Amino acid sequence: MRLKKKTRLLLSRRYIVALLSLFCMGTGQLFNGQIIKGFLFLLFNFAVMNSIAFIRGNIYGLITLGETAMEDHSLFLLIYGVLTVFLLLIITDIYIFNIRDAYKNGLLRDQGKEPPGFKESLKNIKDTGFSYLVLSPGLTAILCFTVLPLIYSILIAFTNYDLYHLPPANLIDWVGFKNFREIFSISSWRTTFIRVGSWTVIWAVFSTLTTYGLGCLLAVILNNPRLKFRKIIRTLLILPWAIPAFVSILIWSGALNTNFGIVNQLLGKMFNIQPVHWLTQTALTRLAVILVNLWVGYPHAMIMITGILQGIPADIYEAAIVDGVSPWQKFRYITLPLLWFSMAPLMIMSFAYNFNNFTLIYLLNSGRPFEFGQQGGAGGTDILISWIFKLTTEKNKYNYASAISLIIFFILAGFSIYNFYRSSSFQEEEMLQ
Repeated sequence: MRLKKKTRLLLSRRYIVALLSLFCMGTGQLFNGQIIKGFLFLLFNFAVMNSIAFIRGNIYGLITLGETAMEDHSLFLLIYGVLTVFLLLIITDIYIFNIRDAYKNGLLRDQGKEPPGFKESLKNIKDTGFSYLVLSPGLTAILCFTVLPLIYSILIAFTNYDLYHLPPANLIDWVGFKNFREIFSISSWRTTFIRVGSWTVIWAVFSTLTTYGLGCLLAVILNNPRLKFRKIIRTLLILPWAIPAFVSILIWSGALNTNFGIVNQLLGKMFNIQPVHWLTQTALTRLAVILVNLWVGYPHAMIMITGILQGIPADIYEAAIVDGVSPWQKFRYITLPLLWFSMAPLMIMSFAYNFNNFTLIYLLNSGRPFEFGQQGGAGGTDILISWIFKLTTEKNKYNYASAISLIIFFILAGFSIYNFYRSSSFQEEEMLQ
């Protein structure tokens, strides 16, 4: 009796159609009486079978990156291989959907119900999958212009793509983690990476703290209702933000010129100071980039903090005044904690942005002054991202540049995740109770 029950279960329609769809897409739907849907799946199955040679060739090219110079182009093989992998993922997803669809409709047949027709299936897709249809153009654009280039850049880090391996004249090979090992094992590259990386961290920290520190100070002062003309003052302080950042940076680059800059001329006339080498000495140039970033960035921080301050309920301060709290204590124990709760994620994002703030570093002084002994053309104010730019455009060290980019990603991802967790900024807490 039990054997008959098992046999009947195995011979039930849902398992039969699932097995049919497993061997050939669309046959399960045809067995369920869904002619149009089954025919469409069969056409897709036929297209996939005819593309097997194309898929196999692209996967083989991704593995080998070419076998004959001037005939095979390693970069194209890499791109085609990545696209083929994504195509295989899509085919696999459709294949699994085909089996599940056949099983689900076979189960309806076993229960004595009719599976939905083609029109009804389209209606169900429209009702249940409308949100996916609306999101699909944006997701497709992200996939094509963000995810695929990102994967391509990551894969370059594991190849020997450099000046001596430029296709099609020379083929590229997979080298594994060799680039990462060489960056940290070759003394000259290791020293350069440590110098540039340490300055990048210092730059990101100071540029973030200075902009938010000055922005917070100005926002708190301007938030005082007893201050006269505060709207006019706030408007004047926002003016640097109204000018495009790259224009301000280029203006400051000329103003800090040693011989002709307006800054040195004013210092000489007002304080009789000799010309300062703002852009030719490493220490002074680093100070200059931090100050220029402060000029460009403080209005944005001031506006955001002003919005946060205006969202703090006034009755909290009224209660503090009744209790005899001093202005400093109000700022220390009321304003600052509430500001920090909202500012922490903003500062983390600002740190990540400044960590890769290529525009300011490059436009102000192109990462100069020159530093003797540094590899890859790294200058005294180069941060990691501007050094990567020089590695690619000047030195053709694409493999090292990609490896360093991957290191930057892990540094920023680890820092951001840790600080988001530590700041508790996204936890549901009642701060105003």
